[in-house]
Amino acid sequence: MPEDTESFGDGLWHIVKVAMSKLEPSLAEAGKTCAGVIAITLLLSVINSFSGETKNIVNMAGTVAIGIVLIQSTNSLLHLAITTIDSISGYSKLFLPIITTAVAAQGGITTATALYTGTSIFCTFLTTLISKVIVPIVYVFTAICIANSSVDNHLLSNLKKFLKWLITWSLKVVIYVFTAYISITGVISGSADATAIKATKIALSGVVPVVGSIIADTSETLLISASTVKNTVGIYGLLAILAVSIGPFLQIAVQSILLKGTAAVCRMFDSKQAVGLVSDFSDVMALLLAMTGTICLFLLISTVCFMKGVPV
Repeated sequence: MPEDTESFGDGLWHIVKVAMSKLEPSLAEAGKTCAGVIAITLLLSVINSFSGETKNIVNMAGTVAIGIVLIQSTNSLLHLAITTIDSISGYSKLFLPIITTAVAAQGGITTATALYTGTSIFCTFLTTLISKVIVPIVYVFTAICIANSSVDNHLLSNLKKFLKWLITWSLKVVIYVFTAYISITGVISGSADATAIKATKIALSGVVPVVGSIIADTSETLLISASTVKNTVGIYGLLAILAVSIGPFLQIAVQSILLKGTAAVCRMFDSKQAVGLVSDFSDVMALLLAMTGTICLFLLISTVCFMKGVPV
């Protein structure tokens, strides 16, 4: 993150430029993978024109070969997604207490407590859900994709669709519940904190003789200063979250786009199995994007809510 950042936009643009500059090795690797898949598909098309009765065996062998090529790059990107999720989760454990303290110093004790508790619980739950449940399901999903493309089994096809639905809706449900929690607690705790601050100012003005009003005005100045600190911490927090996640997100997105293009090329060789398998692995990339995007979205939403704080 740039040290001389003048605005959120400047910092975000710097992060994007750095991420784009590091994208070339990923592009080269993804290009090799897609070229290998196209080469195998072309070879299958040529062999099938002479294979006769052994056509099914040739297609099965070719599909397995394509699966091996694809699973190597997929495995590295899956590890990248897991590492990114762990990094975001680890960063949240350092960042959340800081911005929570800033919000509490502004007078939003109830808001800070509610946001910190909810974000910590949901972030920990999501990280555990992804690492212990979703990642193993993704591995099973890729294996089923290869098996289904090889033998074209109706049961495997339905199981593949179910696993994709299960992963997608698991992430959606967690987001929906978290968003509902943030919305409800934000309204309730924000109102409670605003009322408490107003009551404190009135009490100071009336109870403390002579200088009561001065103390109340001074406390308001301190609250505004705390709000400035909170917003500064929040902006750098947003930039740090994006700095951790944008690079891996772009790498996975590039692989997904190239796989979709590869599937389109494979259609020209009239290879149904190859097209289906490449499209399935493109879906795997979409699931990886959803995994990393969900936990990133968690912290972005929480940070914005922290920055909103309570009215002074």
